[in-house]
Parts: sequence; C-alpha cells; structure tokens
Amino acid sequence: MKNTIKVERAKKNWTQADLAEKIAVSRQAVNSIETGKFVPSTVLALKMAGVFGTTVEIIFQLENTD
Repeated sequence: MKNTIKVERAKKNWTQADLAEKIAVSRQAVNSIETGKFVPSTVLALKMAGVFGTTVEIIFQLENTD
C-alpha cells in the first residue's frame, strides 16, 4: 500500500513526532506506517485523514500487488 503521509506532513511543516502526538501514537509507529512496514487500522487511518483535513483515499492507495 502506498501512502502520501510524508507529503502531507511537509505541507503542514510537521515532523513525524508532531503527527504522532496529534494521533496519539509513537513516532516509531508513524515511521513504520510512512515507510510501508505497517498498515494502520481503519481508526488510525481516519485519525490521520482528520488531522490532515483530507480523505483516507488521498493518503492511502492500494497498489496492484495488494
């Protein structure tokens, strides 16, 4: 699964730690999601979309191999 978390963070000038604090997870969790090592729960994906002011579909996209 691809994601645009790094791009969305850059738009807001947030670090991984900033995002982690806003969605109540660790910075390491944000890093794992951002690098594609971990797929977030629906609840966490919705929280991310909420803090970025966008939709889950903008942040996360399925790849052909998913």
